Amino acid sequence: MKKYLVTGGCGFIGSNFIKYMLEKYPDIFIVNLDICSYAGNLENLADIEKDSRYIFVRGDIVDSELVKGLFEKYDFTNVINFAAESHVDRSIKNPELFVKTNVLGTVNLLQRAKEHWLIGDDEYRPGVKFLQVSTDEVYGSLGETGLFSETTPLDPHSPYSASKTSADLFVKAFFDTYKFPCNITRCSNNYGPYQFPEKLIPLVYNNACNLKSLPIYGTGLQIRDWLYVLDHCRAIDLVCEKGKLGEIYNVGGNNERTNLFIVKSIIEYVNKNVNSSCTEKLIKHVEDRKGHDLRYGIDASKIKKELGWEPETPFEEGIVKTLDWYKNNTTWLEHVTSGEYKNYYKNMYGDCDE
Repeated sequence: MKKYLVTGGCGFIGSNFIKYMLEKYPDIFIVNLDICSYAGNLENLADIEKDSRYIFVRGDIVDSELVKGLFEKYDFTNVINFAAESHVDRSIKNPELFVKTNVLGTVNLLQRAKEHWLIGDDEYRPGVKFLQVSTDEVYGSLGETGLFSETTPLDPHSPYSASKTSADLFVKAFFDTYKFPCNITRCSNNYGPYQFPEKLIPLVYNNACNLKSLPIYGTGLQIRDWLYVLDHCRAIDLVCEKGKLGEIYNVGGNNERTNLFIVKSIIEYVNKNVNSSCTEKLIKHVEDRKGHDLRYGIDASKIKKELGWEPETPFEEGIVKTLDWYKNNTTWLEHVTSGEYKNYYKNMYGDCDE
């Protein structure tokens, strides 16, 4: 039986991944280690919390004794590291927090895994692997043409992307120095169910439904490549199973859209399906974010060629599935936007501090 340590599993991508894996594989065991800070929501996993193949542990990936104890108790074969502070605006206000979680936390996980899996000089137990889930933001910004490949020079422009770049380089260093069994995936912007509403799509959807202003940085012509979260989960699983050790794999959706296009698409959906008073008059252009990258675009040809993965969800289909989910899960959205989701943790496990 494969035993996974999934860090940050109460977050958006992590919770989708855990559900995906439990549905796909009947014979796995998953420990979800999450500190349950503001964006970690146990409600995301309420429907699997009694599954005998799943355990939640509240804790910090920086805590070396905790992580070491979990390895000793559960004897993990795989680590999937989703845990990260990920919001660019928050990183601009508090870069130290991003260094602590994203850099020191990753190094702690790497070191504890290396100690547990090592059986000789640069020799590890067969079948074990550490997978670092990273971001295309480590590459910096593109012009009007071109795509990020795995060999694109790293050029982060925000404290968030700088911290992820540093973490990625530590993973690479562990492979180069210790022959540590690992991979790195770098994905484009994810969207789908359970995304915390500080991110663009759920934030705009919630504001639009309530006829609140829809802030857009600058012109709104910044371009992102949008990847449906379950396509991302499939890619992570595939890299974990078949990825060549030490390799980096870009994971993109082939869905480049401007932020303004995204906002207008959400307005159109809300107008037709939720509140007919919602119009583009709600759009409000605000001062651009510091160091705001103009365009991200992913070249995912390597993962397609080597592993046979490609995205299955066109944006026009994925955005409707996503907004339908939010429309049909208003209680979840209300709990998250009001902070009531913390009561779920409190009722299950006791006090939940920040």
